[in-house]
Amino acid sequence: MLRRTRDRRGNSKLPRLIDYVLTRPLVSSAMIEKVVRVTTRGRSTLSASLACARSRGGDVTRAWGIV
Repeated sequence: MLRRTRDRRGNSKLPRLIDYVLTRPLVSSAMIEKVVRVTTRGRSTLSASLACARSRGGDVTRAWGIV
């Protein structure tokens, strides 16, 4: 997973997201935004670049996990 951070800027929050996701079996959108301190758009971009598996429950709740 850390190989994905090689071509990123030094101030990228992707390593922080990786650490957080690896310590939890499942994380929600709100949890990522709060802990990593990113906007909704930033969370969307980071989770897409991490290639997390997305689980969707209902219209609002979204959760990610490493598969």
